[in-house]
Amino acid sequence: MTPERCFEGAVMSVTIEKVIKLGLIGDNIMRSKSPKLHRTAAQMVGLDVSYDRLTPKDLGLSFEATFEKGRSAGFRGINVTYPYKEVVAKMVSIPDDRVAAIGAVNTVVFDEDGPKGFNTDYSGFKRAYCNVMGDTEPGTVCLIGSGGVGRAIAFALADLGADVLRLVDLDQNKAAALAEALQPFAGRTRVEAGTDASAAAQEADGIVNCTPLGMVGIGGTPLPRSAMLRAGWCFDAVYTPVETEFLQHAAEVGLKIITGYELFFGQGIDAWQIFTGRHLDHDALRQAILSDPS
Repeated sequence: MTPERCFEGAVMSVTIEKVIKLGLIGDNIMRSKSPKLHRTAAQMVGLDVSYDRLTPKDLGLSFEATFEKGRSAGFRGINVTYPYKEVVAKMVSIPDDRVAAIGAVNTVVFDEDGPKGFNTDYSGFKRAYCNVMGDTEPGTVCLIGSGGVGRAIAFALADLGADVLRLVDLDQNKAAALAEALQPFAGRTRVEAGTDASAAAQEADGIVNCTPLGMVGIGGTPLPRSAMLRAGWCFDAVYTPVETEFLQHAAEVGLKIITGYELFFGQGIDAWQIFTGRHLDHDALRQAILSDPS
């Protein structure tokens, strides 16, 4: 596993305007730290950046109308989160064939020739995984949830050299559709699809939660603690809160943990690069965010 494979991401040539308008569209986003990440990054490099939360139901708009509101208001770009990543993928052009196959987009840039879509969950997870796990390959992985973030992370795990990916969703058709989309890009990774998370977790090296279970306002966990005993590592895409019930159980049984915050940070710095083209001191940005409790 090469460093380039871990940290590859989209790079764009960007013309910086006087004020860069950015935003986030999603549900249940009031506690998102994305505004703080991008505003802090802007301060570090001397750019004037605004970053707004756009919740469709709070605005009394559909997702499509909220998206258009951002475009017509002169936004440079937007991040898109649950549950709209697959919806927006159908509304943008996607330069990268692999991201097109993922079928989910979390970063959009409004260009003169139309909106372009990227997936920094995909690149950000690889960054997060390598930061915690180093050169250790994923092994056999039980991945629960085949929605937008699950699709991105499944593709990332195949890139990282997973031996087997067991894709789990209560909707068998969604898991099977992800398996089919991933197959041409899977390399040596064997891909399976099913509906039983506990069964898929048996003898798995890694367990991954890509459902919204555990989020503030939702709660819960996708897997009982007893099903996690034989794994070596786990990841939770949820980062509000960082210490989910799922990760608490994983810690209790001794698993190595990759938090959702690591994905949040990885996807955030990749999105920043796409939006602005400006390089950052990642360690300094992380410290600046953590040291500011606001």
